[in-house]
Formats: sequence, C-alpha cells, structure tokens
Amino acid sequence: MRQAEIKRNTNETKIAINFALDGEGKSVIDTGVPFMDHMLDLFIKHGLFDGDIKADGDTHIDDHHTTEDIGIVLGQAVKEALGDKKGIRRYGNAFVPMDDALAQVVIDCSNRPHLELRCEPLKEKVGTFDTELVEEFLWKFALESRMNVHVIVHYGKNTHHIIEAIFKALARALDEATMIDPRVKGVPSTKGLLT
Repeated sequence: MRQAEIKRNTNETKIAINFALDGEGKSVIDTGVPFMDHMLDLFIKHGLFDGDIKADGDTHIDDHHTTEDIGIVLGQAVKEALGDKKGIRRYGNAFVPMDDALAQVVIDCSNRPHLELRCEPLKEKVGTFDTELVEEFLWKFALESRMNVHVIVHYGKNTHHIIEAIFKALARALDEATMIDPRVKGVPSTKGLLT
C-alpha cells in the first residue's frame, strides 16, 4: 500500500498524520479547527484516500499555525506515499460544483512545486475560520508534496460552498494524478525521473 506516517512537533503545533493513497475514504480527524476537520474529512472521502489526522496547536491565538502545519505535514505524507512515482498518471483535473460554486483543480506531480490560485476575494470568515488560511494550506500542501497545483474558482457566491468545492476538487484531481496506469512504464517524464 502507498502510505506514509508523518509527525511534526514545534513550539506552536503537534501534527500527526497517517495517510494512504489507495484507501476507501475512511478518516479520523481531530485538528482543533472545526472547519478544517470538515474540509479534511471530505478531502479524504472524495479522494478515496484513508487518513488519520491529529493536530494540537495554539488555536487560542488563532487557527493559522495549525492550518498551515497540517498543509505541510499532509503534503509530506502525500510525497512519501507516492514513493518513486513509477506508473502514476502524473496529471489530474477535476471540476466540482457545490450549489452556486464551481471549482476546478489541476495537478501535476512534477516535483516542481507551485500554487496558482484564481479566486475572487472571499468573505473574511466562515464561522470563526479565517478564509485567508485556505491559501496558506494549499500553498504549503503544494510545496511539501512537490506538486504543481492550479485552483480556479469559476464562480460562486457562498464562501463555504466555494471552499468546499475547492477541497473536493483537490481530492479528485489528486486521486486521478496519483492513480497507477498499467500503460505507464517507469515514470511519465521524458527526463526519466519525477523526484
């Protein structure tokens, strides 16, 4: 099974993630940030991954460090679970509607980390969650997974719906990009490596 267990402890957060690419959509999530719990749960479910995600952070200050560090550790777990990337499709693309919102995520498992986020400014909060942290999470995830991630929100009015569509599209694009394709011999690159 392509899986990884990563722990990261700092003075601000303690993060532990056990992640499997080839799963059934099962998750156990407790981050101390309820909105992220919801987003990570649907990310695992819609990507058909398995994941245990535990975070203990300085949320008495705000949710920034915890959300950012989850992106770091989840990215590292995905990178480790991918291993040498032999046989993967490499590219993934998913459109996901959520009521009024339509989000698209395109991924390249290229070892060339980049985040391109095209989205109209969101309302500042969903409940108590600062929506600017979505970009922090996505950027750290792209950086640590060593992926090129493009997120395009085509339209949407409700901020919760927009963010939910992004996380579901991220899951489905990642599932497609990391899928093993029996036609692929070695890694899908003329360079001969993706590490």
